[in-house]
Amino acid sequence: MRVTSLRIYPVKSLAGNPVEHAEVEPWGLARDRRWGVFDEAGNSVTSRQVHHMLGLRAEPLDASTIRITDRDGAFLDVEAPVGGSPIPVGLTGQDSAVPAKSEAHDWLSRRVGNPVRLLWQPDPTQRPIAPQHGGLPGDTLSFADDAPLLLVTEASMAQLNEWIREGAGLPDVPDIDPGDLSGEAAPDGFTPLSIVRFRPNVVVDGETAFAEDDWTSVRIGDVEFRTTVRCDRCVMTTIDPVTLAGGKEPIRTLARRRRWDGKTWFGIRLAPLSTGVISVGDDVVVG
Repeated sequence: MRVTSLRIYPVKSLAGNPVEHAEVEPWGLARDRRWGVFDEAGNSVTSRQVHHMLGLRAEPLDASTIRITDRDGAFLDVEAPVGGSPIPVGLTGQDSAVPAKSEAHDWLSRRVGNPVRLLWQPDPTQRPIAPQHGGLPGDTLSFADDAPLLLVTEASMAQLNEWIREGAGLPDVPDIDPGDLSGEAAPDGFTPLSIVRFRPNVVVDGETAFAEDDWTSVRIGDVEFRTTVRCDRCVMTTIDPVTLAGGKEPIRTLARRRRWDGKTWFGIRLAPLSTGVISVGDDVVVG
């Protein structure tokens, strides 16, 4: 197996960027999700609640600066507030973060539609991976959900798209959480969904659909990882990353084919066991 794409997301819940190479740090990929959007009470604001946040893109300009761009082409460059005073936040495992300059808050607030603040995580060694998400003593992560990296396979995506095509005329299964859907089912006709909907860090070609469910370790190039948990999926996967249109897929089909413990599942989360650089084209060895 080989890596077919890599992606980083400098700001949690904004659109990300494909990269050819990525540096693996103990808490995840360099420049991945070290920034987050929070409301005035310190609660995390994500595309789960504000779907059009996915229309904003963040990219790293250098080790300390990001650029956020909206769909009209307007952009703002933001420097990491190194040495700034932290303020309280209510993120699991993280009780404070450092605010960017006020112009960043104002710029984002106008586009989000509510007062928000852009905050930076100064020290990713302080936020632990929770034990219920596979964390071991010493494991830490950025503002990412649950674990440092998310890996998905093209083999599983191909199978999921085939299931969606086959089930297009079937009724919805009962008990789908309405909060996991962002709109009505797609009209007649089927266009395969993009794997980007799942917001992966690492995409590999894979050999057998959903074989990754049983992987306990992954080596990408020379960098070692361990699997922490399988990834449960939410409403963000039902938002088209290009058009921002909502729908029921892929949650509708995952609920039929891959639902247990009251959740739907696609992909696995990884914690680094070593550091180094991974690249598109790297060999992938699993255990």
